[in-house]
Formats: sequence, structure tokens, C-alpha cells
Amino acid sequence: MYLNFYGLQKKPFNPTPDPKFLYLTPSHREALAQILYGVQEGKGFIVLTGEVGTGKTTLIQTLLRRLDEKTEVAYIFNSKLPFDALVEYMLRDFGITENLSSQSQRLFALNNFLIERRRTGRNTVLIIDEAQNLDAAALEQVRLLSNFETPTEKLLQIFLAGQPELQAKLDLPELRQLKQRISLRCVIRPLTQEETYDYIQHRLHIAGGRRGDIFTEPAMSRIARHAGGIPRIVNTVCDHALLFGYAEQKRRIDRDTIEQVIAYIEQGARPAQAKQTWNSAGRSGWSMVKAPFQWLSGALAALLLLGFMFLALRFNALEDFSLQVESYVVEVLRSMFGVFTMFLQAAASAFLTR
Repeated sequence: MYLNFYGLQKKPFNPTPDPKFLYLTPSHREALAQILYGVQEGKGFIVLTGEVGTGKTTLIQTLLRRLDEKTEVAYIFNSKLPFDALVEYMLRDFGITENLSSQSQRLFALNNFLIERRRTGRNTVLIIDEAQNLDAAALEQVRLLSNFETPTEKLLQIFLAGQPELQAKLDLPELRQLKQRISLRCVIRPLTQEETYDYIQHRLHIAGGRRGDIFTEPAMSRIARHAGGIPRIVNTVCDHALLFGYAEQKRRIDRDTIEQVIAYIEQGARPAQAKQTWNSAGRSGWSMVKAPFQWLSGALAALLLLGFMFLALRFNALEDFSLQVESYVVEVLRSMFGVFTMFLQAAASAFLTR
């Protein structure tokens, strides 16, 4: 809707984890480098943690694009499945489509697959996103998958990504064996204020924007303070801001627009500008009725006076003058009542829209 207005080719703040829009802060860059190194060098267990909305899934999608054709990946994004279902999903993702009815059959098939992959010089990776949802028992069973190995190397690289709660679970005493096997730990940190500015400009540039001043500096400062360094919140606010700006025909998004957006997102409040437009529409509607209403009142009064004067001149000599005047007045009043009713209805409709 707002793309042409702001000179953009695509939506810059979509909530999807598109690797093309990845903005590499120092912590993102370091995490991506460690993960790539761990996967390619067969380091076994890798753990990535970060707050909700900091870009973990986008980093995973970037990793998938950068891995070569020799690396086979099973990517599990629904971590609330029971462990048996996780193994079955993993096998399907690896292309193992045999009908395996028992857990032992599945593990045996997986072992053969991993050995064959290694024999041909290929790597195999299991990625579990939202791993903080796994309970301690499921995490222990995931650890047992790392027992697929030769005397010199791991056959399966396991990459766990999740929120900070994942780290808390890994510190549980019953998971100390898993904790000892983790070779690489990566943490994504929230954006700083300066990084938030750069993040907004980066996404606008990737979306085809040629202007660097769509968001004023006070607007970006308010976004950074509200978002607390979380890219997902930045995306939500900026997308709404562009929509609000387009509706108000603003070429630059200022702080007032951001305040309206935040109020709308947090409370569902109607933006102030929209209220003004709504009230203005109500007032203008009444103005449209008010002028002809006043004119009509004066015209009817004058018409009534002229009617009485005409009758006085014409029927002055007639004995039934009073009866004819009474009949005429009744007809005039009936007409006036009908016209006034119509305009009162129009006036009431105008007031209701205020």
C-alpha cells in the first residue's frame, strides 16, 4: 500500500525471517561465524541463545543458505513434539521414508544413514529451533543422539537454538552430561540505540529505498527506546508507522507518528490524527446542512408573509375570508413541517458523525 509513496520495492519490515534483510551486529556476526565453524568442523553440540525477537530464526535461515551441498540438514521448528515424533520428523527431513514402526528401527536407520553420509565425505546436521520448549528428559534423549560417532569424529552435528530459558535448563544437575558436551555457545544480544538506527536504515535500503530520511532521528530514538533493542518490535513499529504516514500523506515519519503507533499497538487507541479527521468530517457534515437550513427557514418565513398579504388583497371583500385564510395556513404549515422534518434528519445524521 505504501511502497510507491515512499519509493520502496518491497516491504522493509516484514515479520518473516528473510536472510536478505539480516543486519549483522557484532554479536550476530560472531554467532554466525561460530555456528558455521562448528558445523563445518564437526564440533558436535552447538547452542545459540537470545531473547525473543532478536533474530535467531533469521540467523538459522542465513546458515542454511551458506552451507554447501555436502551438508544435509534436518530443521525442526516445532520443538513441542514428543521425542519419538522429533526422530520421525528428522528421518523424513533426511529423506528416509521407510515405514519404521519402533524407536529402535528408527535409530538403526538413522545410524546407517549417518555412516553412509560420512563414508562419502558428507556432513549431517540436526537443528532444533525453540529448544527451550524441550523438557529435561527430551534434552537428555537429544544428547544420546550425539553417541552416533566414530573413534575420531561425530557423525551428527546438533545445533540447539532457543531463548535464555534454554541456558537455564542446561544448568540443571540432571543435564550435566549434555552441558559438558557443548563445544560452542553463542549469544545474540539486543540492539544498541545506534544499532537500531542502522538497522532501520539497513532494511529500508535492502527494500529499495533511496531516501535516508524517511524516519527522523527523534522518531528512531523513540522506536529504539520502546523496542529495547528487539528487532521484531522495531519491525512492528516501523511497519505501522509507514502505514500511518501514508494515510496522513507524510513523506517523513516524525516522533508524533511513532507515539500514535505505540499507543495503537499497546492499547488499540485510535490515533490522534484519525480523531481529528473524524471530528472534522462531523463538523463539515453539519456545516453542509447548516447553511441551507438557515436559508430555507428565512425563505419559508418570507413566503408565509407574502401569502398572507396576497390573501388580504384578494379576499378582503369576501365574507368567507377567514375560512380561506385558515385553509391556506394549514396547507403552508403542513408543507413547512415536511421540509423541516427532512432537514432535521440530515442535521441529526451530521451530529452523530462528530
